[in-house]
Amino acid sequence: MITATAIAFTGYPVTGIARARAFYEQVLGLKSSTVFEHEGRHWIEYDIGPGTLAISNMWPDKWRPASDGPCAVLEVADFPAAVAKLRSAGARFYLEPMDSGVCHMAIVADPDGNALGIHLRHKP
Repeated sequence: MITATAIAFTGYPVTGIARARAFYEQVLGLKSSTVFEHEGRHWIEYDIGPGTLAISNMWPDKWRPASDGPCAVLEVADFPAAVAKLRSAGARFYLEPMDSGVCHMAIVADPDGNALGIHLRHKP
């Protein structure tokens, strides 16, 4: 039996490191915690709460961006401000901002087309 205790990280394959870093760092405001580079291949981590989001071009022939793959969803402090920032940066929305009754949520494309969500739970 495997006993999982946490999600260690979620990784996204990217094709252009500079373009991806601009999105994750300048648009989303994430700060890199680990940057590994070897022969033009990169692994960059962003610690978010107890978890980590990583972007990488380490295995371009085996790990490719996809709009129909898994989707990490970031909890944000200010949902309308996050939506406005994404719109001003020209992000493409896969799921327009919505209110489910228990949360606000939207799904956008990163520069490679990977799905990434923003989310804010309603306060009880």
